[in-house]
Amino acid sequence: MTFEQLRTFLTVARMGGVRKAAEQMNISQPAVSTRISSLESYLGTELFSRVSTGVVLTRKGVLLRQHAEQIMATMERIKGDVMAEDSITSLLRLGVAETVAQTWLPDFLRELHRSFPRLTIEVSVDISLHLREMLLDRSLDLTILMGPVSDYSADNLELPPFELAWYRPVGLEEPDLSLTPVITYNRLSRPHRELTQELRDRYGSTAQIFPTNSLSTGFEMVASGIGVGILPHVLGRRLVEENRIATFDPGWQATPLRFTATYIGEPRNELIARAAKVAQEVAVAHHAAIYG
Repeated sequence: MTFEQLRTFLTVARMGGVRKAAEQMNISQPAVSTRISSLESYLGTELFSRVSTGVVLTRKGVLLRQHAEQIMATMERIKGDVMAEDSITSLLRLGVAETVAQTWLPDFLRELHRSFPRLTIEVSVDISLHLREMLLDRSLDLTILMGPVSDYSADNLELPPFELAWYRPVGLEEPDLSLTPVITYNRLSRPHRELTQELRDRYGSTAQIFPTNSLSTGFEMVASGIGVGILPHVLGRRLVEENRIATFDPGWQATPLRFTATYIGEPRNELIARAAKVAQEVAVAHHAAIYG
């Protein structure tokens, strides 16, 4: 019986099927099946029963899961306490929201590579809703998203907020928000939902929102005169300095965006937990450099 067999067994148990476990572990389905078969042969008992949706644990499988989780948790503690960071070789599947990708992500990747030089990092940039789904589906290891993620399995490290600011085209001195389109985050985001409610409460049904999946595109839409925007202050500063857009005050401000470094905490993976902590430290340093 090997650690890889136990790790594969736990992954199949959590994912509910061989295919999903193979995707999670980034190995082939036959490799997963072989490890499970070898483990069952060694123990002399079946660990899974097939059902229409995949597999479920047998009674003996449930008992093994309890022992296997304790063993793997001990292994992770040993790695965390003893293993040198420059000897860790693994794949980290990282998902980040665009706001982070355009601000402190390069600093985070640089620090992560310095701390774990043998770590392979695979980065996906997507909206927070999709990142949450991929995390809970175990297709991502660590996400930096608008959080927190309210799930029993998720651990959330709070990050400094992103302040939002109002931007207008340079030639539009006094925007009328009841008539001027407001450009902001995509329609599946929390800022879009909150802004929609606020605009309707203040200006009625004539208020318009133009959502975009690209913050860069949003700023360009403002600069070209399509409408005003409520977008991250940290990203708009350069365009304001270049006199391509200008800030304005409509008399109210949107709630700052809350972000978290979120990962699956059970079973605990020391590498992912350390990476999340590095993300938090980099985010704090970045926020302090801008706002003091």
